[in-house]
Amino acid sequence: MNKFNLIIISLLLVATGCAQRQQIRYTDYVNPFLGTATLWDSIDLGYKPTRRTWGAEVFPGSSLPNAMVQVSPVTLFRSGSGYQYEDTVIYAFTHTNKGHWNLCHIPILPATGNFSADDYCSTYSHDNESAHPGYYQVFLKRYGINAEMTSTLRCAYHRFTFEEGKDKKLIVDLSTSNERIKDWQITQEGENVFTGFQENSEKIYFYAVSNQAIKNIDSIRGESKSLSIVNFVNSKEPRELKIGFSFVSIKNAKENLEKEIGSKDFAQIRNEATDTWENLLSKIKVSGGTEKQRWVFYSSLYRSFLWPALRSDVNGEFTDAKGEVVNKGFRYYTDPSFWDDYRNKLILLGMISPDVAADVINSITDKGEKTGFMPTFFHGDHASTFVTGSYLRGLRGFDVNKAYHLILKNATVEGGRPHLMEYIAKGYISEMDIKNPKIETVAKAAVTKTLEYTYDDYAVALLAKELGDEENYNMLMKRTGNYKNLFDPSTELMRGRLENGEWVTPFDPEFPYYEYLYREANAWQSSFFAPHDTKGLINLYKSKDDFEKKVDSLFTIPWGGYEAHNLSGFIGQYCHGNQPDHSFPFLYYFVDKQEKSQVILDSCLNHFYGMGKHQLALAGMDDAGEMSSWYVFNAIGLYTYSPADPSYIISVPLFDKIEFTFGDGTQFSISKRNSGKKITDITYGGKKVNGYFISHSDLKKGKELVITTNQ
Repeated sequence: MNKFNLIIISLLLVATGCAQRQQIRYTDYVNPFLGTATLWDSIDLGYKPTRRTWGAEVFPGSSLPNAMVQVSPVTLFRSGSGYQYEDTVIYAFTHTNKGHWNLCHIPILPATGNFSADDYCSTYSHDNESAHPGYYQVFLKRYGINAEMTSTLRCAYHRFTFEEGKDKKLIVDLSTSNERIKDWQITQEGENVFTGFQENSEKIYFYAVSNQAIKNIDSIRGESKSLSIVNFVNSKEPRELKIGFSFVSIKNAKENLEKEIGSKDFAQIRNEATDTWENLLSKIKVSGGTEKQRWVFYSSLYRSFLWPALRSDVNGEFTDAKGEVVNKGFRYYTDPSFWDDYRNKLILLGMISPDVAADVINSITDKGEKTGFMPTFFHGDHASTFVTGSYLRGLRGFDVNKAYHLILKNATVEGGRPHLMEYIAKGYISEMDIKNPKIETVAKAAVTKTLEYTYDDYAVALLAKELGDEENYNMLMKRTGNYKNLFDPSTELMRGRLENGEWVTPFDPEFPYYEYLYREANAWQSSFFAPHDTKGLINLYKSKDDFEKKVDSLFTIPWGGYEAHNLSGFIGQYCHGNQPDHSFPFLYYFVDKQEKSQVILDSCLNHFYGMGKHQLALAGMDDAGEMSSWYVFNAIGLYTYSPADPSYIISVPLFDKIEFTFGDGTQFSISKRNSGKKITDITYGGKKVNGYFISHSDLKKGKELVITTNQ
């Protein structure tokens, strides 16, 4: 073969390789609208709805991984993320989002013509709306404006294309967010700059630069709000608006804008956002599965990395828990949604973005030192699981001793965990004596707290042992059996006790409560939570067979049709639409019936994601990425059954082949042999794996995990 032919063949191979690489764009699998639709079907919900149910409470707009800025449309303020797919109008584009009925800072909306402070929203159609990682677009029918937006870590970039000849205005509604507004300000600075702030639970500053001159800033008042109107000089070109944000100062917002966007144009910023997401999503490459499974997988992986959010500026400054501006040499982040995300999402964060996870721990440690206790979130004390599970998996970049002393203090000194002294003295938390409690009753959630404090004790104990603190290790390990104090042999379920030690009566294990006895759950959805000691839990029953029958009942006793905002998507009593029982499908593993677990796991994976008329609903709230992370882990055949322990329980993956790249570049792979539900063999690096768990340290060795099933 001559030299010329070799060159031609080489070029053809290169061209083919390039074409293949171009075809595999993981961002193209992502649908940011997944989770934005609301479930209405009574079969999917488990009850006949009398009102709009909670959706996944997610947003479709532009953000980078764990960014300060999330720029997204609002179809209804004070409604979760502010966006519901079935809504028909857009009120604004806001610049922060989480999905928990807060944030939605700095609302803006391009406009033209006439409107009032009480009537300015625009209709839109999904036919002219699109979203992609780092990009969002919609056509505002009322004003004839095509709105596009992209973003960096701390900045938003808007491009508004007006119909020719129309005046160009920008509505800035600083009197509104998803929280109560305390104060706000907007000021024109120079020919094309306006600045200001909005203050609610925190103060966010902005520095906005337009590509068109500003004529003036007016204000109009209505019955319920006041709007600022930025009027621009007329021009034929699209109006572009670059906005920097800061939780410290306008000066820092300006610096963030100059450093992250500067003179770059819209296309550059959008492409950079896409590349950032492409790099992250490519950390897990899957082969096989259906088209829907692939787009749900990458959409879920995408959703897993939107929170917690950055709060420090490019210069390193942030406003700490005492309200002081400081620079500690690390990136400062918001608190994670601990009650939800400790189960899986925070572990996934550490696996793929260890630098972010380390700085999140640095952030909560800093808050703990300023406030006296490690932050808790909503319920439980699960920073302990996050810190311990991360450290035991090899995460460094934070002061483990400082973090340990804070989680130990939470476990031993009243002030971090509610009702801690009662828990220590009795070995459980008693419940209030309430007559005729209802679903929304607010009390101590004593059963849930007891079970979760028990697990939190275990997490702190593991770190105590790792750091050589034997005294506290032994003390805490004695408390890890406290869950047994609420086991009622007559019902074989966890049941609340009154202050005098008697069982709470009457007792209906199927009735759900918001915060009485159980947190957002009933007895069935709470009673099997002992991931650190499942064998000990089984021993409370007469036999393994008795336990198996009880778990069978969990998945077969029909949901009673109770309507609760945060409970939906049932398999029997098991509720996939909320988090408390998300580890329960694996219970059959512990009675040697792994294949029964797989039936439940497959049902969840294939039914509860991409539901409803448009296949855009989830079974319940995403809760800042927990629901999505559950899907990611179980789709690849690994799950954080006990997240404080540096190991994963193995299941049958959805995909034939998975290539996983850790944040440090280490790689391992997972291969599935056959398509049955019963696992017949597990090997790693060619060696048999005994049992169903694999350690994090083994995965870091970079070998192939082969999961063989029956046909």
